[in-house]
Amino acid sequence: MKLLLQALIKFIAGLILVGILLFLPAGTLYYTNGWLFMGLLFVPMLILGVVLYLKVPALLARRLSHKETQKAQKWVVGLSGIVFTIGFVMAGLDHRFGWSSVPTWVVVLAAIILLVSYALYGEVMRENAYLSRTIEVSKDQRVVDTGLYGIVRHPMYAVTLWLFLAIPVVLGSWWALLCFAPYVAILVVRIHNEEKVLEAGLAGYREYKQRVKYRLVPFIW
Repeated sequence: MKLLLQALIKFIAGLILVGILLFLPAGTLYYTNGWLFMGLLFVPMLILGVVLYLKVPALLARRLSHKETQKAQKWVVGLSGIVFTIGFVMAGLDHRFGWSSVPTWVVVLAAIILLVSYALYGEVMRENAYLSRTIEVSKDQRVVDTGLYGIVRHPMYAVTLWLFLAIPVVLGSWWALLCFAPYVAILVVRIHNEEKVLEAGLAGYREYKQRVKYRLVPFIW
């Protein structure tokens, strides 16, 4: 019950916070792209949360943990929060003042990318029961090198990159997309730091790096 209550509180808090960041700057609740995004984000999130609670509660507990212990990662988390806050506010202002004109077909395409990314997010979680939102090595953790982990070393970050860059387009704002762009650099810093931790504490990770060459994007990096 404690885990269920914690998950519900964080879900509702996130829903309210994102709603405020979008609709308050927009100056209206008649923001169709805003409601579309809220549905695309929070409905799958709720479904995934229910599945984890019923099937893998330990993984849900790890995913709810936000307490980074490393200084570098605390900076990464803080900067990520700033980027997303600015991006959501910019999208709302863009809607209010009509700065962007994003074609409907582009919004639909971005919505499809967001949903596919979320589905892949769930697949990554199915493949790796050790996933945490903090950089750590769990007791008895082993290297996962099957499925998406056989293509890139950080499929979770690869999926979230597509998901997060689709968000401002779904919201109908090119300006918000510019605000979200720094997340790519933040992700690179996080990956570099995470790999140092994994090399130091996870047996077999150095060998895994030799087998799977690319971190985030196949044939590029």
